[in-house]
Amino acid sequence: MARSRIGFGLLGPRRERHAVSLDDLETLGVPVGDDGVVIGVDADERPAVLGVNQPTPYEITLIGGLWTAQVLALRAAATGTRVAVETGRAAAWTALVQAAGAGLPCVTLHDVGRVPPQGASPGSPVLVVRDCGMRPPRGRVVSAPWQSVITLLPYLSPAAPRLVEKSSVVGVQRLAPDEARQIGRFLRLPPSEAEVLSTLADGVTLWCSGRDRTFVMTQATDAETGLLGTARRMD
Repeated sequence: MARSRIGFGLLGPRRERHAVSLDDLETLGVPVGDDGVVIGVDADERPAVLGVNQPTPYEITLIGGLWTAQVLALRAAATGTRVAVETGRAAAWTALVQAAGAGLPCVTLHDVGRVPPQGASPGSPVLVVRDCGMRPPRGRVVSAPWQSVITLLPYLSPAAPRLVEKSSVVGVQRLAPDEARQIGRFLRLPPSEAEVLSTLADGVTLWCSGRDRTFVMTQATDAETGLLGTARRMD
């Protein structure tokens, strides 16, 4: 009969310990990266990860297209994050909400200003996606521990400076040349990088966090393409 330890279940099989010498240890390589949502690949074809689940309030601003915001929402839901979408264009999100979670309410849809408290916790983190147009009102549900907020701006707007200033991460997709120069000043980008913003391909985003900047190409999976279509900047 198998022996058991009170409170610890059954004893597992006994195995010899595995050990390596210090010289051999240097030959081991373990890939370690940030925890979060894979949002694409960088210029070196390495996975780019956005850590949306944080123990502190976390704000993200994306100046770009609906397609990218929806891919981020889908991928966050796939990691077990509950996603609450606040939007004035519910029809654009309905198919995603119905397809996500195989019938489970992992993505919920709410009118602007009508997002209820989400009860985020370490075991049940939340991402609030605010798709509220050029001038999003101040949200009732704000960023909090384990509850991140991503605000989508289709273009540069008067609300952008306020949102950019309080954001931990800012994503910028293709803009008109004058908008590119303006956001370049907000983000303190070198003039060469600011100029590139007006030539970015669909699906490419410049992600900025402090002094760190990375161009990322988001490529949809077959399932995402079937649901959302191909990458596009305009909606």
